[in-house]
Amino acid sequence: MGRRSCKIAGRKDAQNLKKMKRNSKIGKEIVAAIKKGGPSPSSNTALAAILEKARELDIPKEIVERNIKKASEKGQDTYTEKVYEVYGFGGVGMVVEVLTDKITRSVADIRNVVKDCAAKLADPGSVTFRFRQARVVNIKVTDADKDQLLSVALDAGADDVIEPNFGNDNDDDDSEEVSERFYKIVTTSENYPVVLSKLQEEGIKFETDNGYELLPLNPIEVDDEAMELNKDLVSKLLELDDVDAVYTDQR
Repeated sequence: MGRRSCKIAGRKDAQNLKKMKRNSKIGKEIVAAIKKGGPSPSSNTALAAILEKARELDIPKEIVERNIKKASEKGQDTYTEKVYEVYGFGGVGMVVEVLTDKITRSVADIRNVVKDCAAKLADPGSVTFRFRQARVVNIKVTDADKDQLLSVALDAGADDVIEPNFGNDNDDDDSEEVSERFYKIVTTSENYPVVLSKLQEEGIKFETDNGYELLPLNPIEVDDEAMELNKDLVSKLLELDDVDAVYTDQR
């Protein structure tokens, strides 16, 4: 039960953090767009696109307004995208996505967390090859029938449907655990709107998201100790303001 409880808590924490980080990233993208092309959406197409995405994702209005104001503040730098790669525990690799206005700060903060957790920074390209980037739609298992979802995904031309890993302890699965599991419909950028439209037609609820994720090519099963160490490392990395997402190939 200890391992299961840890997984349930981890999934809940991950979903909450994901939403918080998504909101933060949109805010940074707003600042970057304004710094580059000005504050008027009518003449700044990049800003207009980001504001439209913010509306689609239900980003709180105060976050949008705060970052529009922040972009005009004296001394506010623009944001730069960076990717860092980390070796976790039990053979697990991690990709850390960053959007930062101070690269020296972000790399120092990440190095400190990795060192404190006794993990190791990897050379560029050492971990990213383990992942593929795809547009992904997440659907809670409680919000869709498996056969219906597979049919909808097939009709919409999706590439794949990844089922959650229930492991070998299904016998006493409870509603709380099940509610925190997700199907992932994997598709191309071009086909992504088609998938969303089909889901809406069928009345299937899905999680609002930026739309893409890094998916592990060969997920790795680890023991309890490595799982706890990786969970702690991911949590501490996500506590950093500059970090927007951490992807791992841990199953």
